[in-house]
Amino acid sequence: MADEQLTRDETPETQSEQEQTEEGGDVDVAALKAERDELFDRLQRLAAEFDNFRKRSVREQAALSQRANERLVKELLPILDDLGRALDAAAEHEEAKLEEGVRLVHRALAEVLAKEGVAEIATDGRFDPHVHEALLTQPSDAEEGSVIEVVQKGYVLGDRVLRPARVVVAATPPSDEA
Repeated sequence: MADEQLTRDETPETQSEQEQTEEGGDVDVAALKAERDELFDRLQRLAAEFDNFRKRSVREQAALSQRANERLVKELLPILDDLGRALDAAAEHEEAKLEEGVRLVHRALAEVLAKEGVAEIATDGRFDPHVHEALLTQPSDAEEGSVIEVVQKGYVLGDRVLRPARVVVAATPPSDEA
């Protein structure tokens, strides 16, 4: 109804010109252009909304696929730890074949996890509460707040921490005033 009002306001003002327009003679070009421009504007807005929806869907799908294997990766991490401990124990004994076999399995599992986006958390340097879990502090000559021992390695998947690195943090050494 507003469109009818708009077109009536833009049509010629005299009665004879209105009758000529209604009879199919001259078409009000300005009204048609305004309607065309309005429809084109609506079409552009709809296309922009669709493009935003498509981009949002792609982002959500990428995030979903990144987290799809998270449960499996969390279950594999203890296996990687056990293999690491077995390598440490085998290195102390003369059973080179056992060590070599375990080392190959450890390397293969680490490569599979790396392909999935799992990375080990760096533990050299200062303690970072976002990626490290301090189990205890220990007096040391190292700089206060630095990591001096890794009890359990930590891992990230993309930008998410799967498991924080469990570490021992340096504290100020005791004073020798006795």
